[in-house]
Amino acid sequence: MASKPEPVFPVWGSGGSSQGAFSLFSRFWPRAATTKDDHQIELALLADSGLKVVSPSASSDQSQPEPSLTSHESATTLATSASADVVAELLDVDIDSEGNYIHTLAIRNNQQASNTTKARHSLVMTHGYFTGLGFFFRNYRELSQVPDWDIYSIDWLGMGRSSRPKYLSKRGESEDARVAHAESFFVESLEEWRQRMGIERMTLCGHSFGGYMSALYALKYPERVEKLVLVSPIGIPEAPPDFEDRLRQGHGPARRRIPPSDNNTPEYESAETTDAAVKAADAAAKTLNEPSRTRKLMFGMAMNLWERNFAPQWVVRTAGPLSRRLIDWYIGRFQWLSETQRTALSAYAHQISMLPGSSESALGDILRPGAFARRPLVDRLGSVAVPTVFMYGANDWVDFTGGEQVIRRIAGRVPTGLFRISQAGHNLHLENPAEFNNVLAGEMRAISSQSTL
Repeated sequence: MASKPEPVFPVWGSGGSSQGAFSLFSRFWPRAATTKDDHQIELALLADSGLKVVSPSASSDQSQPEPSLTSHESATTLATSASADVVAELLDVDIDSEGNYIHTLAIRNNQQASNTTKARHSLVMTHGYFTGLGFFFRNYRELSQVPDWDIYSIDWLGMGRSSRPKYLSKRGESEDARVAHAESFFVESLEEWRQRMGIERMTLCGHSFGGYMSALYALKYPERVEKLVLVSPIGIPEAPPDFEDRLRQGHGPARRRIPPSDNNTPEYESAETTDAAVKAADAAAKTLNEPSRTRKLMFGMAMNLWERNFAPQWVVRTAGPLSRRLIDWYIGRFQWLSETQRTALSAYAHQISMLPGSSESALGDILRPGAFARRPLVDRLGSVAVPTVFMYGANDWVDFTGGEQVIRRIAGRVPTGLFRISQAGHNLHLENPAEFNNVLAGEMRAISSQSTL
């Protein structure tokens, strides 16, 4: 097995013996370390959910193929809360001979009195863009209590704490080639991971970007998917015909504007709204809200950067000493987390965002500016051959009607379902974990009950 290339983790430059302007520059800008940073940040976040992380050798379950698994040097360090009673492993699963690996959290058969038998079902969770497996920290413990299930969660190749191979975009080729190359990068690495882990079939649960890729995996490898759970997946609907033109003109997503009523009560669109009234309202709004020249320039620059595969993580890295403030601002909006949880999640998000760039740049190959897929899933999922369930937040920016469109096309051929989680937006697994966990655990139990018939 080829040796793994040493991951590069950012540390803050001390200036050392450097001279002149470079010494001053290095004091405030992140530089690369040549050794692995310890895993205390990730372990602390996982411990908050009640997990006790140990090395694979500490577990008596030897049913998985050991040669492809490499534990972290620091995984034996106990970073657990007093109430932690769910044993988990952090693994780097080698997926090729070039030293690439998938960072994996494994919770194997914890609900059994003896950890010596292999569970009959596997749940595999895949994270969204700009996140990692740590973002499911409010879900693992509860889901691990479903009898006869193993829980796995991965960092996509080139993201999170997985290896960071160089990603070569094909944006100079046709759009179809560009999309196919990006999709294959993730789908095939997931399949290689499954083979190395010895998992025959799995319930695949993907959030946002992870939902998009999980859906593509299910389309190509349906025999390996027991059920597909898409959590606020991106890339489902078609983009409005004029969407990119509107963005270049400095407008946000197009919305139907409703003329105000005679009283002060807000009105919402109804069947009685006439096209003439909507057009009149659009014309009036355009006159009053014409974007400024600066806004148009900024939107145009953002779209050009998107098409050139610049990613949000690039902005964070470029911010240097301000990078942590950017992440703190983003995570600070998560008011449904405790202050301790926000601090831990922010530290984790900052750490994985500062790692060397890799497959994050594939986002521009897959999505158009405005987060619409270059090859929308609404038609492609019409041929899905596995039970498919959608979950959205009640206040989700991702439109749940995309899932409804897919269900109308496949209903009667495969079992389907759609759930909207109350008091939650796009990060429904974080915002309302109790309801999210209950719905997902219910889907898992439904599979268990069917297999016993």
